[in-house]
Amino acid sequence: MTTLLQIDFPFPGPFGAALSDALQQLALSITAEPGFIWKIWTENETEQQAGGIYLFADEASARAYLDKHSARLKALGVERINAKLFAVNQPLSAITHGPVA
Repeated sequence: MTTLLQIDFPFPGPFGAALSDALQQLALSITAEPGFIWKIWTENETEQQAGGIYLFADEASARAYLDKHSARLKALGVERINAKLFAVNQPLSAITHGPVA
């Protein structure tokens, strides 16, 4: 079943265009993850947070990516990672134009 992964964590920056420039290689590598469908990058400069909303083909792929990304963030000094996994209700999401087809 399609699985949505939501991650956020404290992040001091950069934000905006500087973040885009700094993380292009990471973005490209994420597209090669098993089961990956898409990611929406999230950032809140005021709250000093960043993260993303990911869609994976199945829960196992989402969990594997969460483990990998959590280790990467911890190696960068991020101590508090908030993550949640959700099953996607595709019929209702299709009605409300969710990009889950």
